[in-house]
Amino acid sequence: MSTTIRAVAPGRVNLIGDHTDYMGGLVLPMAIDLHTTVIGVRGGDRIRLTSAQDAEPLDLVLPVGDPALVTPAWGRYVAGVAAELDAITVAEGRNGVDGFTGTVSSTVPPGSGLSSSAALELAVALALGMDASAVELATRCQRAELAATGVPCGIMDQLCSAAGVAGHALLIDCTTLEVTPVPDPTDLTVWVIDSGQPRTLDGSAYAERRAECEAAAALIGPLPSAPAEHIELLDDELHRRRARHVRSECDRVRAFAAALAADDAERAGELMLESHASLRDDFEVSTPTLDALVERLAARPGVLGARLTGAGFGGSVVALTSPDVDLTDAGAGGRRVVASAGAFVEDVTDSP
Repeated sequence: MSTTIRAVAPGRVNLIGDHTDYMGGLVLPMAIDLHTTVIGVRGGDRIRLTSAQDAEPLDLVLPVGDPALVTPAWGRYVAGVAAELDAITVAEGRNGVDGFTGTVSSTVPPGSGLSSSAALELAVALALGMDASAVELATRCQRAELAATGVPCGIMDQLCSAAGVAGHALLIDCTTLEVTPVPDPTDLTVWVIDSGQPRTLDGSAYAERRAECEAAAALIGPLPSAPAEHIELLDDELHRRRARHVRSECDRVRAFAAALAADDAERAGELMLESHASLRDDFEVSTPTLDALVERLAARPGVLGARLTGAGFGGSVVALTSPDVDLTDAGAGGRRVVASAGAFVEDVTDSP
């Protein structure tokens, strides 16, 4: 009897700390109760997957060539992961990654800024047999995404999905990759609100923003720890604003974690609004749609703070509220989310 494998990986919402991970800064996301699931059997020389979210199936011959050329487009993430795993097995003197036949389903909405791609990558990696620590799993899947899309993403999404802890957000140092669970306050609720403006990083200004930050860092050193006075001495006004966001956002992440620990909900909400303003003004990754949604949410009773979440350019807004607030009617639809455990794989051969 063939062993039936089920691999599950959560999406994530970032409470605070965007466009800091690829500069080695601090982030504070949480894995959420929206998941991507891959079920099937290992074996053979092809990866055959059907997706509940996409009509076109994937039939991928192994070994993978260029993941960026694979069709359908969602299969590029699968191909990137397969190429990473193939490199591991060959380096270990084995014959390459085994194939897989099965299905993909997901409750993580694509284009929402909730890391649907990272969830897919991790679920596929576990389904194909990657046995590694959360950090190594995340690092491999980060490289897979770069190979699939060409987008130089940071490691936050993959590491949050891999290392998620139920009932906790994660304070992540993206230089050391140290992960510190931060308990969720029991008297606060996290909502994700769809802005109605889909986004993809491929084709956005994401890579441009990273290049601008790297140019500033080449002049004054690592931005997360750059003295404010050094940032203000940068000759290029655009580089000043990009650097100012990264440094101030890392400071806000620390302050937000401290506010949660002190049960200071009001301060946590203020920091979220400050973060959004920085992403809007200094980093220029917000949109009029996101700005209007944050403004409307901030004016509602019981909403403590709100900000765009993820890379921006569309997607979702995250809001922190008192428990009695209902945001299901906000934006294009709101959803209450809770902190989830990280990705896992199991044998379900004999399950009903």
